[in-house]
Amino acid sequence: MTDTIIQSWGDAWPEVRCTTPLQTGEGVIDPGTFNALEIDELFDYVNDTSTTVGAAVLYRSLVRPLDSLEEIQAKQAALAELQDNPQLRADIEHVVAQAAEDEKGFYQLLYGKFLGMFGTSMEGENVKVEGYGYEPYIKGTRMMLDLVGGIQDATPPESAYLKKLFSAIGNFADTRSYSFMKGPVYKTEHALQCKLDRKKSYAQAFIFSPRIFKPVFIAAVFALLWLIGQFNPLQAVDVSFEFSPVFTLFLIPLDLLYIPLIGSYDRDSCIYPLREEFRQAPEVQKTFDALGQLDELLAFLKYAESFGSSMVLPEFIAARHHQIHLKDAKNPVLAKDNDQYVGNDFDLQKQRLVFITGPNSGGKTAFCKTITQIQLLAQSGCFVPAKAARLTVADRVFYQVPEISHLDDGEGRFGTELKRTKNIFLACSAKSLVVLDELSEGTTYEEKLETSANVLDGFYQLGCSTILITHNHQLVDNFISRGLGLPRQVQFAKNAPTYKLIKGISRVSHADRVAKKIGFSKEDIANYLKGAKKKS
Repeated sequence: MTDTIIQSWGDAWPEVRCTTPLQTGEGVIDPGTFNALEIDELFDYVNDTSTTVGAAVLYRSLVRPLDSLEEIQAKQAALAELQDNPQLRADIEHVVAQAAEDEKGFYQLLYGKFLGMFGTSMEGENVKVEGYGYEPYIKGTRMMLDLVGGIQDATPPESAYLKKLFSAIGNFADTRSYSFMKGPVYKTEHALQCKLDRKKSYAQAFIFSPRIFKPVFIAAVFALLWLIGQFNPLQAVDVSFEFSPVFTLFLIPLDLLYIPLIGSYDRDSCIYPLREEFRQAPEVQKTFDALGQLDELLAFLKYAESFGSSMVLPEFIAARHHQIHLKDAKNPVLAKDNDQYVGNDFDLQKQRLVFITGPNSGGKTAFCKTITQIQLLAQSGCFVPAKAARLTVADRVFYQVPEISHLDDGEGRFGTELKRTKNIFLACSAKSLVVLDELSEGTTYEEKLETSANVLDGFYQLGCSTILITHNHQLVDNFISRGLGLPRQVQFAKNAPTYKLIKGISRVSHADRVAKKIGFSKEDIANYLKGAKKKS
């Protein structure tokens, strides 16, 4: 079961990027795919949340995409309802915006270190808070109370996903944590009690109020001073309500003692125990997650509206093996606000093996990242940049890139990459999507051809969708001659890439063009050598 956001934070100050990918075979993506697909950058482009918890929920969705068709379709139905019901969307936007105002106070309540009367916090150190915690307590509990009230007043939703989130927040009003937040909080000799607890207990208690000014306590102190003045037979102390030097002598030490004594007592005996109660309470965690999920839905809508070209909610289909069909698909990162970006169609339904060939810098990698990032966005419940999208849920999405061997791995580059390929293969099923950016690097041409063919045969028989980026047209010829796979190449016109994917096999690399572009062609090297000789 996925941890709640509060559980992911543990005892640390809240961080948006608090979710890590699961190990190979345990989640939809693994750490290698997470890095290759630049999920952090993808998140930055999609994220338009208003709250920290909303951003953390969205990040979690991208790092650990859903693998349940029912859950994905439920999120899609919620997005569709928000598009069709402006009033409901406006109500949720208001609730989220209101929560964002007091969110920092909630975090300070849960994670802050309250410095007391003489402590001074440094700028940027949210965890260190001046005072005894009264202000964070008021703001933090108010955020949760207003959240419940806002949802109770909002337009009732129809979709199951939104109903579930509304219920999670609305039902919080029936919990012990809510009763504590709403107050009063009773401090007995042995424990803190809320109004619900007092129905079963009649232990003597005083009511905790989150403020340093305690009228009843102060009145009792003044009454005591008055009694001392009235009944002291020596009249050594003359206390009255008239401002006098003697009266002042009492007030000065009382002020110096009163604030730190009362503040420290409230902080240590009430605020700190209550914040632990809130952090550990499943109902608080569940309610807080629901707020983040609402904010995530709004961010998906904003991402689609601001993208600059066609965005759709993909159609999911059930099938025995992975399938994907895209029309005019664009990269979720590179195409944002770029009306010149070239879209491509892609159809991987009957065939399960695709070869992408073409010269360097022609767009092969960008296209394959487009496919995989769209798959992940879709399984996060989000819109995808395309005119049409139909696909299945992938149980695993892998993206393998050439790896550099380490001194202590003992295998060299070839062995390091082959280990990665083996781990991917063992974790795959017919419902997986695998992208391999070259295969069997770091060995002879003959061995590379043979090993690559063996690996691809294995993936083909496994039944998953496999896309290979390669310059090895001989390898592609081998499979096409056997009637296996779709050959696709990136198009060039007048030695320049068009970024369109077309049928066929590219047999050129344009390495000389790339070398000239970066200033390291044969001619450039000769010029550098001439310059070096002149200097010497």
